[in-house]
Amino acid sequence: MAEVRSEMTANVWKVLVAQGDTVADGDTLVILESMKMEIPVIAEAAGVLSSVAVAEGDAIDEDGLIAVIDEA
Repeated sequence: MAEVRSEMTANVWKVLVAQGDTVADGDTLVILESMKMEIPVIAEAAGVLSSVAVAEGDAIDEDGLIAVIDEA
């Protein structure tokens, strides 16, 4: 199991995946927005998303949980 966490305080601008999706290492999961910059959050492991903890428009703190990947 791999947890994907935010590296900064930001707003969730776009969610590109859903629970149950299969992702590859390097796939973009969500795009965060902070100070008018778009920051992609990528998967650091391949597997199936067991949960997506954010929705578009959410505010997320540094180290906040974005998703959980069950590694293949």
